[in-house]
Amino acid sequence: MENIYLILVIVLFALAISDLIVGVSNDAVNFLNSAIGAKAAPYKYIMIVAALGILFGATFSSGMMEVARKGIFNPQYFIFSEIMIIFLAVMITDVILLDVFNTFGMPTSTTVSIVFEILGAAVAVAMLKVFNNPEVNLSEYINTAKALAIISGILLSVVISFSVGALVQYITRLIFSFDYAKRLNYFGAIWGGIAITAITYFILVKGAKGASFMDASTKDWIKNNGLTIIAISMVGWTVLLQVLKLIFKVDILKIIVMAGTFALAMAFAGNDLVNFIGVPLAGFESFKIFIESGNVNTSMEALAGKVSTPTYMLIIAGAVMVITLWTSKKAKAVVKTSLDLSRQQEGDERFGSSYFARSIVRVAINTSHAVSSILPSSLNKAIDRQFDATNYEERRKKLGNEAPVFDMLRASVNLVVASILISIATNMKLPLSTTYVTFMVAMGSSLADRAWGRESAVYRITGVLSVIGGWFFTALSAFTVAFVMALLISLLGIWFVGVLVLIAVYVIFRTHIIHKNNKKEETEIDEFEIEEVNGEISVDKVLEKCTYSVTDILKKVSQLYSQSIHDFEAEDRRSLKEINKDVKTINKKAKKLKGNVYPTVKKLQEQSIDSSLYYIQVVDYLREVAHCLSFITQPAFEHLDNNHKVYSPEQFEELNTVRVDVQDFMAKSIKIITQKDYANLDELIDLQQVIFAKMKDNRKQQLKRIKNDKAGTKVSLLYLNTLHETQNLMLHLVNLVKAQRDFVDYQSK
Repeated sequence: MENIYLILVIVLFALAISDLIVGVSNDAVNFLNSAIGAKAAPYKYIMIVAALGILFGATFSSGMMEVARKGIFNPQYFIFSEIMIIFLAVMITDVILLDVFNTFGMPTSTTVSIVFEILGAAVAVAMLKVFNNPEVNLSEYINTAKALAIISGILLSVVISFSVGALVQYITRLIFSFDYAKRLNYFGAIWGGIAITAITYFILVKGAKGASFMDASTKDWIKNNGLTIIAISMVGWTVLLQVLKLIFKVDILKIIVMAGTFALAMAFAGNDLVNFIGVPLAGFESFKIFIESGNVNTSMEALAGKVSTPTYMLIIAGAVMVITLWTSKKAKAVVKTSLDLSRQQEGDERFGSSYFARSIVRVAINTSHAVSSILPSSLNKAIDRQFDATNYEERRKKLGNEAPVFDMLRASVNLVVASILISIATNMKLPLSTTYVTFMVAMGSSLADRAWGRESAVYRITGVLSVIGGWFFTALSAFTVAFVMALLISLLGIWFVGVLVLIAVYVIFRTHIIHKNNKKEETEIDEFEIEEVNGEISVDKVLEKCTYSVTDILKKVSQLYSQSIHDFEAEDRRSLKEINKDVKTINKKAKKLKGNVYPTVKKLQEQSIDSSLYYIQVVDYLREVAHCLSFITQPAFEHLDNNHKVYSPEQFEELNTVRVDVQDFMAKSIKIITQKDYANLDELIDLQQVIFAKMKDNRKQQLKRIKNDKAGTKVSLLYLNTLHETQNLMLHLVNLVKAQRDFVDYQSK
């Protein structure tokens, strides 16, 4: 029996390593977002600073470990075997849940997940105990007061973080404006002194009491001399920054951003390390209690006491986090989501529109107009001048691809505000969600900075609501999955843990494949990006990339069109499903091209503006061709998926004739575009008319079959739809070739 539980403790620590990897991949957005978005330094230097912050912050986590042992449930009412079931269910659930969120690039909360997983697993085991002993109340097993305090604190952090972030950013922008270079000469050192002093106070002075490497006397000295440290820090940092600015021309905002990145990484490690190793360490403590007693029915009352975490364990965990930070590819996907929602300029918005978002925007616009009407016009103009980003956008334009997502003034606000809020929570031993805080601070500062303009606000708000909705889903799914897993282990036996671990391994493997395919798809789409030179794009580059993009997509359209008819005839539902996935990818590529029209035209050289008309036409017709293909393949799959009858042999014969003709037609179209030889365009149009005539005869034959009751309703509608969309596809294709011809002819003049 002892060996079995030793193996389970080893499994807990193996899961802890996995949890560290998937957890850091998701939470990297918390401390990398601002520095990367503002491009405060080269990527590797940002990573080095963040890594040092993590290693240093890991040693401040000792006090937080108590949350995993006694924060959510009362350990004295559970025996060793029950505690192990709770901890195993929690860790397996956490690994699966976080990895799924990482795969889809959605920032979630490791704190919320671990809290609700412990709650779910503890409730499941407690319910079984209550079932066997009805005299005991469920509330005795669960630390409801602490659990509610943690949950309410997490939810409250959303409102507080957004509000504080918006307020501080608004005041900061009013003081410095977007053209802040001159004002930084006068006020930059003071701003930097305040910012870094605040970080010093909340992380060093207040955070020292949780550090595992400090003795009691050192902590007492820091505690008793807090005001002195603050005063010295304020004066020292202000003077130092002013000297660096005057003598070495150092950018004060860069120092603030890098210091903030270090602080936030440190606060993250200090606050969130418990989410990854708190449960395994509690499991290890439980195992030691079991070894001393030799009885699996031993009460875990000892867990309710204070247990210090060895510093070396914290450092090892920090090292794993650092390695993951450098190697994780999924971390970049999560960072991208946050940056897309907070960038200063509009662009290809990732999220769509929603009714709630539209309502919020309308209310905000009406409120803004009402406030503006009350304030004096001179004050409104003065405020507008401070938020005028015209010169900033000009500087961004000159930087081209090297332009930051937002400026370093906003980055400094994001980092300072978030690190202070997180540090306050850490010192109150509340497992505040670093994801909630950093994300909502960034969103609040974006709103205050007028980054959410009329063109993008509804999409950004929808994105924020989607992420927040994902947080609630995290809580619900974490509780439910952990509850079910704890219940299964309790009922089926401790051996069932092996099955659950294998399921977790399979899920991680599948999500890895999904993420790999998504990255491959993104890489293929990024191949359509047009190279810039000094912030401008030459029309020759546009024509070259346009020709490549069009022929690449048309080749795939021809292949998938033919394959879809073949698979439908073979009733190969699985293959047709894969075809629909490929068709969606093609539509994404076409949509990406169309979405890039605005920035492409904006960056075109002045003398090439007229040629953009033809480029737009080509992209529009290509998008329509991709749409037509999806209107052919999707109904075919749904028809087969619903187990309806397929075409009759006569219908397949007619459709296969059309398929061969269409493939020939598309091959000739691609050849004309590739060789830029449009002399055969008239022949292509004649071929189009010949195929249309055949399709007209096919429609007549189908109508006769309907009249004679030789064809069912579903199959008839599908057949006629396929012919109709094929005809539309060919019409758009001819128009595409004509637009491409005009593009080439205009450029050759």
